[in-house]
Amino acid sequence: MTAQTDTQGSITTVYQVSGMSCGHCEGSVSTEISGIPGVTSVKAVASSGEVTVVSAAPLDDEAVRAAVDEAGFELTGKA
Repeated sequence: MTAQTDTQGSITTVYQVSGMSCGHCEGSVSTEISGIPGVTSVKAVASSGEVTVVSAAPLDDEAVRAAVDEAGFELTGKA
């Protein structure tokens, strides 16, 4: 599990998402995850399949999975 708390109390979690291949894919995943309450930042990288999420509190994995599914991709776990 990759989750870290920084000095401002934010939590950074890195997820692994399969199926992203371009900037549009990154944008779709970022937009859906950004809609989860408490999320303050999302950075998706298609080449590695990693999505870095910064949130005010720990996120429910099922909420993240549902957001990734809505974007048309598969959450395969935490990086």
